[in-house]
Amino acid sequence: MSDQAVAEKVKKVETQTKYHILVSDSMSEEGLLPLLKSDRVECVQQNVDHVLDLTPFDALLVRSATKVTGELLDQMPNLKIVARAGVGVDNIDLDAATKRGVVVVNAPDGNTISTAEHTFAMICSLLRKIPQANASIKSGNWDRKSFQGSELRGKTLGIVGFGRIGTQIAQRAKAFEMPLLVFDPFLTKERAEKIGVTKASLDELLEKADIITVHTPLTKETKGLLGMKNIGKTKQGVFLINCARGGIIDEQALKHYLANGHIAGAALDVFEEEPATDRELIDFENVITTPHIAASTVEAQLNVASQVSEEVLNFLEGEPAKNSINLPALSKEIYIKVKPFYDLSKKMGTFLSQVMKTPVKEIEVFYSGTVTNLETTVTTRSLIAGFLQPRVDAAVNDVNASLIAKERGISFGEKHVTKSYGYSNLIHAIVHGEDRRFEIQGTYIKEYGARIVNVNGFNVDFVPNGHILYIQHNDRPGVIGRMGQLLAEHNVNIATMQVGRKEEGGEAIMMLTVDKPVTDSLIEALANIDEIIFANKIEA
Repeated sequence: MSDQAVAEKVKKVETQTKYHILVSDSMSEEGLLPLLKSDRVECVQQNVDHVLDLTPFDALLVRSATKVTGELLDQMPNLKIVARAGVGVDNIDLDAATKRGVVVVNAPDGNTISTAEHTFAMICSLLRKIPQANASIKSGNWDRKSFQGSELRGKTLGIVGFGRIGTQIAQRAKAFEMPLLVFDPFLTKERAEKIGVTKASLDELLEKADIITVHTPLTKETKGLLGMKNIGKTKQGVFLINCARGGIIDEQALKHYLANGHIAGAALDVFEEEPATDRELIDFENVITTPHIAASTVEAQLNVASQVSEEVLNFLEGEPAKNSINLPALSKEIYIKVKPFYDLSKKMGTFLSQVMKTPVKEIEVFYSGTVTNLETTVTTRSLIAGFLQPRVDAAVNDVNASLIAKERGISFGEKHVTKSYGYSNLIHAIVHGEDRRFEIQGTYIKEYGARIVNVNGFNVDFVPNGHILYIQHNDRPGVIGRMGQLLAEHNVNIATMQVGRKEEGGEAIMMLTVDKPVTDSLIEALANIDEIIFANKIEA
């Protein structure tokens, strides 16, 4: 290469845009290698509180220690992306970032293998009493009789929640020749057969499994999922494992069934309150524990740092963010226009997820009216994310929703149509399940906000917010009165009420917003009213 060519290359490098990246929390140099080896990156590894001037930075990398608040973002006017080296983003103000056009990304896959391996290690340790035997020997004893364990081969493993981690656990259990029962509202028969597991209802799994491990997100629906009632349905001598989220197994119920001998043992990596302080639970001899370390391996920490480093570099180079948690980067003008429909579609997806409790094969989204002038791919992704989030064991966002849907055998698509049923804009979503379908229509009215205007063919008009009761019933005199009396007996106050019917004397629906969450006992009581076909509680 000639001297002139070398000089031109050096000049070109010098004039290229330099990206200023701040790494606020501790990360290994190996994990940051994609950034450190780039000649276009100036990488500063220092806590934000110790940096005098935050204005030059284009990107911010954090773990869980740094709190990314609106005030911090105001000090970083050139910031384009915040990357969380991990899954949870509780330390990041997503609304504040979105309003400022800052993309937030995470590393949702980095700890899948670590968590699956830890769960299986807990299962093996629990059934073979390894921690107890180890403690005994270290105390100077040699007591073989007290630590006789059980083989895994032939034991039925019940997996509650079949996302990435649940799938990895199933693969490992096959090597141990364990029959597998899986409960997941999204698991189709085709996917179960392809992976080689038996799809089961929750009750079937509880009744037949020798070992039960949970891998669902912690939501209002899954909190206390294994409580007094459901643990009571399990086999005598069952083993329970929780390496997912504290609170999925009710700890008071767990102590009750450990004390009476119904549960043979429990392995817990997570607790309702952390650090764990309930000594009564921890001190059971047949309970083994770890301090929320299922994802804490050298490899996992390296993986999440490498993932976000590559994500940040690619994004700054102009590629789309693969693991965006908030809205994709939009201009402020477009963001303002699309935001109301983005929020509406997310609400619609959440609503559909809670009423469509059977496995789903396809989701169709139709747009009509003025909304067709906007970027509807954004709102479609929002609807899919809203639908998936209550049901999967990983963070779902607008970018990865399509991949997660594909993993669960759910296809989706959108169409622009002309029929808007008299509304200036309309979003119409249809969910196709294995044995039924459900549809919903929503609109946004500037003066009144988001509205749901049709549910499964019944015309209604309600705001999809708060605690909602969805009741389908036969159109007979007195049904509404008996329903109202029953709610009063349960001390539930009605805030708003909408009714809809297709014809006199036929099927009808009631959509009620109430002042507090609806209990399962109230739902059961409503279902016992002769003319009520079903009652669903919805949190919007």
